[in-house]
Amino acid sequence: MTKQKQSNGWATEELEHLDLGDKRLNERLTKICDSFSECPESPINQSCEDWAETKAAYRFFKNENVDVRDIRTAHRLKTAARAKKYKTVLAIQDSSYFIYTGHPKTEGLGRMSLKKGKNVEKIFSNGLIMHACLAVTTDGTPLGLLDQQIFARELRTAEQRKLVDVTPVEKKESYRWLQSLKNSKEVSSDTQVVTVCDREADFYEFFKLSDEIKSPVLVRANVNRAVNKSSRYTEKSVVKLWDYMAKQPKAGTITVELPSKRKTQHCKERAARSAILTIKHGSFLLNPPRNNIKHRSAELSDLLMHAVYVFEAKPPEGEDPVEWMLLTNLSVTNFSEAHEKVLWYCLRWRIEMYFKVLKSGFLVENCRLGNADRLIKYLTVMSIVAWRLFMVTLISRANPDTPCTELIAEHEWKVLFMKVNKAKCLPKKTPSIGAVVIWIARLGGFLARKGDGMPGTITLWRGWKRLTDLTDGWNLALNGGTCG
Repeated sequence: MTKQKQSNGWATEELEHLDLGDKRLNERLTKICDSFSECPESPINQSCEDWAETKAAYRFFKNENVDVRDIRTAHRLKTAARAKKYKTVLAIQDSSYFIYTGHPKTEGLGRMSLKKGKNVEKIFSNGLIMHACLAVTTDGTPLGLLDQQIFARELRTAEQRKLVDVTPVEKKESYRWLQSLKNSKEVSSDTQVVTVCDREADFYEFFKLSDEIKSPVLVRANVNRAVNKSSRYTEKSVVKLWDYMAKQPKAGTITVELPSKRKTQHCKERAARSAILTIKHGSFLLNPPRNNIKHRSAELSDLLMHAVYVFEAKPPEGEDPVEWMLLTNLSVTNFSEAHEKVLWYCLRWRIEMYFKVLKSGFLVENCRLGNADRLIKYLTVMSIVAWRLFMVTLISRANPDTPCTELIAEHEWKVLFMKVNKAKCLPKKTPSIGAVVIWIARLGGFLARKGDGMPGTITLWRGWKRLTDLTDGWNLALNGGTCG
């Protein structure tokens, strides 16, 4: 009988607060996380060691007694514990669509979007929506998920779409932004948790809730709304947000590195470049929408808000200028505070990268489990694994001098050191995370030349897989291989 493979330990520690009501289920999930982290791009049957482990994984996702809320709670508690070490943490919210249209037999999926085909008038893509709240330090290190909601969308009828303006926010899909705001506030402790969102969160109820629960937010404006209105029905001499901020004095300029962007149906291709941005800031009164249904039962108050207007006065020829209007309920009284908010918003891209890890790296949209509830459990588990490998990619950039034992076990770095450095003896001092991540990347094909920059996620995955194989071989040799 082959000796059981040694766990790398991270899942046991990460899920120490897990309680699925059965110790065996807790242990099974730990094994699944370990297996998935070693082969992140592989389907379930390839990630597991053998047919018995594969069947056990499928049974776990099929088990109706497994509640995804318990899995999320265990990870959320560890995320909150990591966040408490920092003065300020960004809670970055966003949604992503996971498309399973190619799996016609999968039950319980929602209709995501409507398109027109060559021979068909209406084509719906089927799948699930994930709304996530990723905790990130102000230097860019992802700490884990503070909240997650995965659900199948129910398309609104034509009548429901007509009544959208008078529908309470609690009955709208956008209510998920408020739910994540509440949940991230619950774990804040003494740490300042600033919720950062893109334009989809730019609506009055979101800012109203943040004011009520005293939770700071930073949101990119989507609506050029009227501001500073003296009454709900004011129509004369109304000032719009963009016009109001354009009249504010210039506070200063900053240089921002813009990443390259592929062409999509929503934006054109852009090469990576530097942009010189002008910053203006000012305060204003955010008035409740005139047609908000809650006017019938309550008095909706004006909210004191601050705006940071960032724009590129002289973009390169042929390039669209950069322009952000950032709204926050945090005080912004000088250039330094305004610049800080811009830097925080720049980190919003972390959650876009996180979703890319799940989709392009882990290929979670290829998974076939036949049922939406099982897929939700699978996506919940893969979200935790994806966070860890995403964190491994970035931690060496933010905290390169941290001892590597914060990331991998002692026997792992020793095997890695001997392999990469072709050494016959180990160093007396434990290597840093920065050095170890480069070594892992070298196993994945990273050349580590002077001008190569930092390794990417995919290269690290390849190196991580090789390190796992090397460690397994070491453990087998050390323990005598087989017995029985």
